[in-house]
Amino acid sequence: MGLPRSSESFQRVYSAPEPPKAARRPRVLALVIAAVSFVVAAVAVFLLVPGGGDGASRTPDRDRAAPPAASPGEPSAPSEPSGKPSASSEPSASPKPPQARPFGSLPAPCTSVKQDTIKRIVPGARRSEQSNSTLTTCTFSSGGDGFRWLRVEGHLYAPGNTGTPVEDAKRYYDAQWRQAHGATLERTLSLEGESGLGDEAFLWFKADKGMPTVVGQATARFRNAVVTVGYSEQAPGKGDAAERERACLAKAREVAAEVLAGLR
Repeated sequence: MGLPRSSESFQRVYSAPEPPKAARRPRVLALVIAAVSFVVAAVAVFLLVPGGGDGASRTPDRDRAAPPAASPGEPSAPSEPSGKPSASSEPSASPKPPQARPFGSLPAPCTSVKQDTIKRIVPGARRSEQSNSTLTTCTFSSGGDGFRWLRVEGHLYAPGNTGTPVEDAKRYYDAQWRQAHGATLERTLSLEGESGLGDEAFLWFKADKGMPTVVGQATARFRNAVVTVGYSEQAPGKGDAAERERACLAKAREVAAEVLAGLR
């Protein structure tokens, strides 16, 4: 038995099968890919540009503020004045010399002048003295021809009695200087400062009112001690007043220098 034959009256022509069509990408997917590519490219360009975006914010302030280094051979710009003098422009304070130690005591009143000096200035003199820890006086007097006397007085401002011995001695010396300018019992013939005698000194030549005598006086301060030496003799006759003045002041100054040299 066989299969039944078809009842068709024509023959079917054979045709080859058609190749499959290429699959097409969806349109939406293509647009998304293009947008992402554009954003990536824009971000890359933004980051590469100097000073753009976060790159500028990550640059340290000190790098941005630092001035460009001067090239060799070019003078650097002068710095603005700060308004304060530099250490080199300020005058350096010179060191103060050490202050000398104040004297602690006065010598015995009548031993501070050499005996040879006494014999020459006041020959045959009698002496009297008084003293304590801060004041000494010694008087040499001669009643012979041409009455003469020599008085030596020392004032000491001891460190044990005051906290400012030198300053106190200065004040006393200044008071003696003012008193000489305003004297009423003496007639001032000359009054002037003297150098080279202690720390400060003055010489005073005067005539006692109502007395036939003249006095040459030397007052000197040395640290915390003030020494006053007065030499007196008869008033000069006419014509030799200047010579007598020089002689009296020279004798008073000589004795004052000896007394100052004996201070310890």
